[in-house]
Amino acid sequence: MTKLSEITFKDQGMVSADGFWSAVDVWIHKPHVVNKRLCGAKTEEKKEVNVLELEQLLSGYWYGDIKDINSILNYLNEVNDVCLNQPARKEEPRCFILRSLIPKVNTDGVPFKREMVVKDVVNQRVTFLPLEENIEGHAVLKRSNIYQIQLRQVNNEEWSVSISTLCSEGWDSDGVIYPKLAWLSTELLSKLAKWSTENKRSEFKSTLSLIAVEKYSHLYQQLKEKYKEMVKVWPEVTDPEKFVYEDVAIATYLLVMWEEERKEKDLAEKQSFVDLGCGNGLLVHILSNEGHPGRGIDVRKRKIWDMYGPQTHLEECAITPSENFLFPDVDWLIGNHSDELTPWIPVMSSRSSYSCRFFVLPCCFFDFIGKYNRRQCKKTQYREYIDFIAEVASVCGFDVEEDCLRIPSTKRVCLVGKTRTYDSSCEAQIDEQRIQLIKNRPVCNGINGQTTDSKLVTDCSLGHNAEHSNDVDHSVEKVQEASFEPETQTCASRNWAAGFQPREKAIHVRNCASLPRNFIDRVVLQVANALLDLNEVVCGCVEGHNIWNRGGSLSVREVAELLDKETLQNLKNECGGLQTLLKNNHQVFRVLGGIVQIRDWREETGGRKAKPDLKRKLSSAVLKTRLCWFFVNHPDGCPIPSESCLFAHGPEELRPSAFKSKKQK
Repeated sequence: MTKLSEITFKDQGMVSADGFWSAVDVWIHKPHVVNKRLCGAKTEEKKEVNVLELEQLLSGYWYGDIKDINSILNYLNEVNDVCLNQPARKEEPRCFILRSLIPKVNTDGVPFKREMVVKDVVNQRVTFLPLEENIEGHAVLKRSNIYQIQLRQVNNEEWSVSISTLCSEGWDSDGVIYPKLAWLSTELLSKLAKWSTENKRSEFKSTLSLIAVEKYSHLYQQLKEKYKEMVKVWPEVTDPEKFVYEDVAIATYLLVMWEEERKEKDLAEKQSFVDLGCGNGLLVHILSNEGHPGRGIDVRKRKIWDMYGPQTHLEECAITPSENFLFPDVDWLIGNHSDELTPWIPVMSSRSSYSCRFFVLPCCFFDFIGKYNRRQCKKTQYREYIDFIAEVASVCGFDVEEDCLRIPSTKRVCLVGKTRTYDSSCEAQIDEQRIQLIKNRPVCNGINGQTTDSKLVTDCSLGHNAEHSNDVDHSVEKVQEASFEPETQTCASRNWAAGFQPREKAIHVRNCASLPRNFIDRVVLQVANALLDLNEVVCGCVEGHNIWNRGGSLSVREVAELLDKETLQNLKNECGGLQTLLKNNHQVFRVLGGIVQIRDWREETGGRKAKPDLKRKLSSAVLKTRLCWFFVNHPDGCPIPSESCLFAHGPEELRPSAFKSKKQK
């Protein structure tokens, strides 16, 4: 046995033993949390075994010299004094786990590799014994890569966690399933030591708990390769890599879940869907390309829609929760960051038909009308909102399941409603529950989220499922016809919530970026001159000057008093107003704690040449593309030399910008 590394840590709370096993369970069942090259692990078998049964198990995977298998058994059965003042221990069964490790990318064509894990709680250690195929195709122990993690109590306040190998020579590392020994000794061991002293549990389930991880991994790599070109041609101003790969991951999840559903229910045809609030429409495009009939609806058409082709059905239409938006012939309703529609999607799904299911990925916090107001302080706002949507779905009659996606987003918990908790004959009774739920919710006015005393005004008596209603206008055809008349559709007389406001078609940019350039320049110059007039002079040679005026400081309130009423009114119409404008002009001002000052770039660069690290972080496409404000406007010029300044000192230094304007047209 060769000890590779050991970490000692203090834990006066005496919870390290339990914390150690919690940390080990993460490495066993969710190794991708530490090893980012893995997609996950699947437990093939789990049982308790005694020493004799363990010996028989291992012997079944050994075809070599009997001496070698004995050395492995001795490695597993060595007795250690792991705790101080411990009583005499009885021989207890050990936990045997057979798991499959699933890589993110299959480099050798093997979808996964198996590994045996033996948890010895009495001796506070866990041993990992990988398997490989021999030339005859039999699974055998990979002796060179057996390693063990051990917990020991050093004294009453200190514990240690160590990692060792059966034989360090000949360790076979592929960098994925079998990491390097240095990685195990540093990255893995430090994580286990840290987690051993923590006593906190996640508010949410582990990722991909409702689907087969190995299927997800394989399909995700296929779709990622298939749709990677979308990143290069992305016409929107949003980050292409984030949105493309996020939608690829969501599509992968749905496709795997739907495939498993077809097997469970013995369905021949692929499920149909409607994506409500589909945004850029990429999720609709992928699902349609993979053979699922469906369409997306959004209040505003995106530029990328025209790139998808006629097989991707996207409609520009404002969605109002009403009789006009029931989908009796659709299998699934999707809400992917659907904002104000999120709480309505379980309602719309439950009323569309008894067989209609839903998938929602909540993001922004909306109630049935307006913003969602917090009601509990013991939960995070996100956890509380997820619980609220789950409650809505449960009242609507769904057996709600929760899962966590693997997407580049902080909001990645999804809710799925695949089955109902009631018989179809009880539809009228359940719909009465839906009516009461909606009626009893407080009304929040618009985006401000101010609660009023009035109850939600609804015409819920028309809310029964289409298959239980005498009104034949509940069909999808009616929605398709109405989609050409959006004004009529948003003003439907049979709305379930009077006061619901769908998202506006036009996006109003209110971060001061849409203000006229000459207006911004005038305000910046006026504020800068007022600060310079306070005349705080700093000594130092700046491009031929012996002194440089950095001005004084003013509060944002004092700056506002310098401006006329018309200017203030124009700024008031923007989110953040004057302070946003000042912060946007980062080159000129430093705004901290409500205090405004002239920015002294010598404090940013130390008066020296720009550091190489800074130049590497900044793309060459953003250097010298704008004139230096100080070079043009400051009476003492720029405080740093031209070679250190990110901006152009004169027209001759200007370079064309490689970026398109992000202003909304």
